[in-house]
Amino acid sequence: MSEEIKEQEAAVAPEEAEATENKAEEVSEEKAEKTSKKKEKKSKEKEELENLKAEYEEFKKNHLRILAEYDNFRKRTANEKAGIFSDGVSETIKQLLPVADNIERALAVENADSDTMKKGIEMIAKQFEESFTKLNITAIGVVGESFDPEIHNAVSHIDNDELGDNVVSAVFMKGYRIGKKVIRHAMVQVAN
Repeated sequence: MSEEIKEQEAAVAPEEAEATENKAEEVSEEKAEKTSKKKEKKSKEKEELENLKAEYEEFKKNHLRILAEYDNFRKRTANEKAGIFSDGVSETIKQLLPVADNIERALAVENADSDTMKKGIEMIAKQFEESFTKLNITAIGVVGESFDPEIHNAVSHIDNDELGDNVVSAVFMKGYRIGKKVIRHAMVQVAN
C-alpha cells in the first residue's frame, strides 16, 4: 500500500506544482497590474498637480495685473481730481480778477469826492454781482422772506407786530449758494 500511496502522491504532486505555479503567475500578474495602476494614478496625479500649478500661476499673474491696474486707476483719478479742482479755482479767480483790478483803480484815485467814490463802489458791486452770476452763485437772505434754518443763521430776535411769525426782519450779512449747496448762511434777525 505504501507504494500505491507514493504513486498517487507522485501523480498529485505535478498537478499541485502546476496549480501552485499558475497561482504564482496570477499573483505576479496581479502585482504587476496593481503596480501599473499605481504608476498610472501617480502619473495622473502629477499631471493634475502640474495643471493646478500652471492655473495658480495664471491666476497669480492676473491678480497682480489687476492690482497694478487698480493702483494706476487710483493715481490717475487723484491727478484728475486735483486738476479739476485747480481748473475750478482758476475759473473762479478769472471771474474775480477784473473786480480786484477796479478796486485797485478806485483806491489809486487821490482827489475823488464822495459822490464819485460812491458811484465807483456801486459799479464794483455790480461787477461782483455779474461775476457771481457767471459763476452760478446766488445771494440768499432778503428782508421779508420766511426764516429757513437751512439757509439762514439767526443771530437775534425782535418782536414786531407788523411782520409775521418767523420772518427775516434784517440781514446783517448776505449768504450765498451754488445751486442747492449753501456756501455761506445769511446772518439775519428774525421777527416774532
